[in-house]
Amino acid sequence: MRAERIRTSITLIGLLALVAVAPRIATSADPFLRRTAAVEVVERVGPAVVNITTILEDRSFPSPRRGDPFFRDFERPRRPKKNVRVLGSGVIIDRKRHVLTNAHVIADSARIFVSLADGREYPARLVGAAPNNDLAVLQIETDEALPWVAPGRSDDLMVGEPVIAIGNPFGLFSNTVTTGVLSAVDRSVSVEGDYYYGFLQTDASINPGNSGGPLLNAEGTLIGINTAIYRGGQGIGLAIPIDTAKRVVAELLEHGEIPPPWIGVEFKNLDPELRLVMELPDRVTGALVTRVEPKSPAARAGLERGDVVIGIDGHRIERDRSFFDALKTSLVGQEIALEIWRNGGAFETRVVGSDLPDYVVHNLAGQFLGMKLARGVGPGYVIRELRDDYPAREFGIAVGDTILGINGRELRGIDDLRRAMVDLRRDYAATQARNRVLLDVRRDGARRHFSLPSFEAYTALQQLRSR
Repeated sequence: MRAERIRTSITLIGLLALVAVAPRIATSADPFLRRTAAVEVVERVGPAVVNITTILEDRSFPSPRRGDPFFRDFERPRRPKKNVRVLGSGVIIDRKRHVLTNAHVIADSARIFVSLADGREYPARLVGAAPNNDLAVLQIETDEALPWVAPGRSDDLMVGEPVIAIGNPFGLFSNTVTTGVLSAVDRSVSVEGDYYYGFLQTDASINPGNSGGPLLNAEGTLIGINTAIYRGGQGIGLAIPIDTAKRVVAELLEHGEIPPPWIGVEFKNLDPELRLVMELPDRVTGALVTRVEPKSPAARAGLERGDVVIGIDGHRIERDRSFFDALKTSLVGQEIALEIWRNGGAFETRVVGSDLPDYVVHNLAGQFLGMKLARGVGPGYVIRELRDDYPAREFGIAVGDTILGINGRELRGIDDLRRAMVDLRRDYAATQARNRVLLDVRRDGARRHFSLPSFEAYTALQQLRSR
């Protein structure tokens, strides 16, 4: 009986103890349950996330990105009218107040402003942009010390790990936070025949205005730059991996733009007749190499005329355009892995892109403009020769005229001419016939603007005239 009373007493004491401590346990545990990793990440990184507003300039020439089908199927800020502010996001990445964002956020901007989460607003200047990579670097114009977060790494990511997106959707001037998981890495997407490579995919909600904001892992490491959401699906957000962004940032800080890589090949699509002649298996798709420039990076890598490029950096190539799309985001000096089909078998080789040689630049001017150009005194290039079968002569351009700009790009030197020719080649690869080429021409001190049909369009017009 005494033992029974002792057991009862112990039980009552235990219950009283639980009752006494239960409220205290719940109260003390509650902050720990609420203070998740996401909360700590947002508190630490959120102050470095900025809202970007831009005032657009009035451009006489189209933006290189305008009309890109990628912008039609993936949500990016819409092109408003002149002087309407465009909203986007960015993240401060160093003590020098550099901001990393998307190139499409600041495209065609006359003025740029950034706002911090605490309400401070500053003007910013464009350091450089890489439209092909859709990245841009700004610098905030202040001497104040501002919060920043260093770029991390994206080569060790795990599919399924939690991620956090921070941005300013719909112009809300305070950080909006969404969470999700990393759905896929190295994601490639195809939009109306255009291919885009190397994205991170997440189901963390990304809305218009989030573009350029950071994608973070659960440790608060900056692993990507939020770029787009797929309009045709639910929970499909895309971000540029930070390893890619870091390479681009380094080039932009040094050069202000990304010099286009050149490997020295010409290629075309594999049409059914070619496939039949080459006896290619159905599984083999890609771009047919039609010419290899002697002593070029491609020649040193062992490429030959008649090879079929079937893969680049682990991505399958469906056609010539997808090969071009994959190449255009590469950097000068970056090693590129190519998978080649030759004589019934596949092998891999590696090529390192270089700057487009000057002689190739001038060859492209002859190919696309029908002109032989020479450096003039001051800005621009003087026309030394004009081909009769190209449209320039018929439209009033003469030998001795100075070309000051091509499609809105001023020609201050060989680097500008190089970029202008690369743009023409890109447009030709994209459409096989650019409709117009816009030239800014000086003659006897006066400036005129010419809108010429492309050589392909001009040739088609001549054929119609001859009928």
